[in-house]
Amino acid sequence: MDGEHSALSGVERERERLPPIYTSSPPVLGRGPKQPFPSLGTFISTLSQRRDAGGRGFAIGIGGPLTGPLTGPLGIRHTVRELPPICSDVRQKQRLSIDTLPQEVKAPFPCDPVIPLRTKTTKEFQEDVERAAQSGDWREVREFYLTTFDSFVEINAAFKREANGLFNTIEDSGVNGKFVSAVYDSLLSTPQDIQKLVLKGIINSLLREWKGPRTKDDLRAYFVLIQNPQYSSTSTYVIFAHLLRQIAALSEADHHFLVHWLKRLSARRFRQLVERLLQFISTRLFPAEPDELPPSAKCSWWIPSATKVLSLFNAASSVSSPPIMPFTDFYNITLEHIDFMEDYRTWQNYGNSNRFSFCQFPFILSTVVKKAIIQKDSEQQMISQARLSLVSKVSRRQRVDMNLLFLNIKVRRAQLLSDSLDELMRKRCDLKKKLRVTFVGEAGLDMGGLTKEWFLLLVRQIFHTDYGMFSFMKDSRCHWFSSWKSDNYSEFQMVGTLMGLAVYNSIALDIHFPLYCYRKLLTPPTVPSDPNAFVGTATATLDDLQQVMPDLAHGLAELLSYEGNVEEDFYLTFQVFQEEMGVVKSYNLKPAGDKIPVTKQNRKEYVQLYIDFLLNKSIYKQFAAFYHGFHSVCASDALMLLRPEEVEMLVCGSPELDMSALQKAAQYEGYSKMDATVRFFWDVVLAFPLELQKKLLHFATGSDRVPVGGMADLNFKICKIDVPADWLPVSHTCFNQICLPPYRTRKELKHKLTIAISNAEGFGLE
Repeated sequence: MDGEHSALSGVERERERLPPIYTSSPPVLGRGPKQPFPSLGTFISTLSQRRDAGGRGFAIGIGGPLTGPLTGPLGIRHTVRELPPICSDVRQKQRLSIDTLPQEVKAPFPCDPVIPLRTKTTKEFQEDVERAAQSGDWREVREFYLTTFDSFVEINAAFKREANGLFNTIEDSGVNGKFVSAVYDSLLSTPQDIQKLVLKGIINSLLREWKGPRTKDDLRAYFVLIQNPQYSSTSTYVIFAHLLRQIAALSEADHHFLVHWLKRLSARRFRQLVERLLQFISTRLFPAEPDELPPSAKCSWWIPSATKVLSLFNAASSVSSPPIMPFTDFYNITLEHIDFMEDYRTWQNYGNSNRFSFCQFPFILSTVVKKAIIQKDSEQQMISQARLSLVSKVSRRQRVDMNLLFLNIKVRRAQLLSDSLDELMRKRCDLKKKLRVTFVGEAGLDMGGLTKEWFLLLVRQIFHTDYGMFSFMKDSRCHWFSSWKSDNYSEFQMVGTLMGLAVYNSIALDIHFPLYCYRKLLTPPTVPSDPNAFVGTATATLDDLQQVMPDLAHGLAELLSYEGNVEEDFYLTFQVFQEEMGVVKSYNLKPAGDKIPVTKQNRKEYVQLYIDFLLNKSIYKQFAAFYHGFHSVCASDALMLLRPEEVEMLVCGSPELDMSALQKAAQYEGYSKMDATVRFFWDVVLAFPLELQKKLLHFATGSDRVPVGGMADLNFKICKIDVPADWLPVSHTCFNQICLPPYRTRKELKHKLTIAISNAEGFGLE
């Protein structure tokens, strides 16, 4: 508590009345007028009920290591605890039950205060504010705000729907949300003295409520206080930080309640609070003015507290269906400018201990940061390997060949697939090196174009339906693994390796796997040390099957909801049939499945086993080879930071197009950005519907997606070709170039460009 009170000294000048501040020891439990205490038996009984209701054992203080004893009422020595470091697993070890506490700590404490009855309604309050604004007499409104925010008890009195109701469920916070919104929506339009009174009241409340275990009424007060719009101003950040610290220090059970209460906020209010927390973190990291905030050294707990509270909002969004906010809206772009590799190394060394790192909360890190971490981590591994090779060469007095710093792939165009497979298998120890591709018999140095062409040609062949490795699902417009059996699945391993190389070399691949594939790729996110351990087997649901085989998923959903006689009407058993290379084969979903009929009682089991068979068991060996191929390149602890959606973005790029950003980053050869043809081009492209914009990007680059780093990473170039104006545009996808004849009118350019991008086949390679 010493650090707590000294940190609050910055706001002492702003408040007129505060309880005494203890600078050398925490406040004594039971301070103030003595109250009657229950008997020890009654106390233990009450405590047990609270423990059962709240899901946590009794603890004096707010978590953290036990510190110095203090004399409390009746001369009993109490042990008070300070605020613990903010981390994700420390409180699990520190929750105490009444049976594990020392004898001197098992002392009674006063009963919960009775919440006074407040009867003001939302409508009455709004009428008071409207009347005050018109008359200039704010006394009644001032008294309301002064009373309401004076303590946690008063906050509950004002906003709890029933003053002394329990509301001890995650489904209902018991808070009158409409009234809270009305009070906060009016607050910023009140006179400055009222706004200052509210802040002073919050300071008093936070100091007064610092001691003692949390009750559900305390949680309600925190739930109300976190919504205060005054925290948008940096002048209130000291107060906001202390509120966040107390919320972050709550037990896991209390956090569980808050998560479910938060998800019931309106989407607009929820987003405001998330953006406020993100702004708080950004401003603390990079304040606009050096003296705007207290020195970072004295406020090192600000960012951990805010990040922990932000994680509650992220959890609330994630458990909602659909999510309240896209996961990308929790990214803090400011973190792209910190030393994230140092943060990553801290996380690697200390994990989820009391040493804070942003990597403990990966939802806040953008895909740009995560990609950079993976690449730098792999580069460091590559440098280590290269150093060993150099040392070995030098020690044997051999000539050093700089080619050993690269993964050199030499292939013949006519034997592209087999040569690529042989090269990748033969040089699997060099996969983490920078890729350089050479086509046999062709002159030229690989400056990126040949590498991209190699990827595009390989993907085109591998995913062709005639090749048989992957099936294209017309209904879902995605590829899935063929279930044919083989003695050698090395080609699937090559596809995984290819995907890993694409991530490492910043190449966006034009492949279409369902999201469930990327979830399997992260199961587990790091390769097990046991070579026989199962990999790539993720729990599958009907929603996952919907991504791959929507018609079958719909049929199984109808089976689950069927009201008639399932056994007689469907006539199914726990045996399924699958076509493999033109031959229909049968498989039992469980032992003797062909003799077990599907009934109303066991249909859920049938559906679950069938889904697991289709998405896991029937393709296990194929996917396991694919998994190991990918991780042979991207083996990094950083994969634990990724969501399946983010892995997809790393492999395929982002589906979010911003043609204005592409225009700003575009380069020109033979044209300038002020030439008429170029101006016509951008007028047409910016006016295209999204579908045509995607076709243009695919025509020029070989993919309709954007690299994780944004349009600037495409190195998109518009070139001039001296041909008649009746020619169509030409693209060089290996170099992300589009070549335009000197069209004379906007209409002519639009007509020719639309024809070109709408009728291009394959990858438009030239």
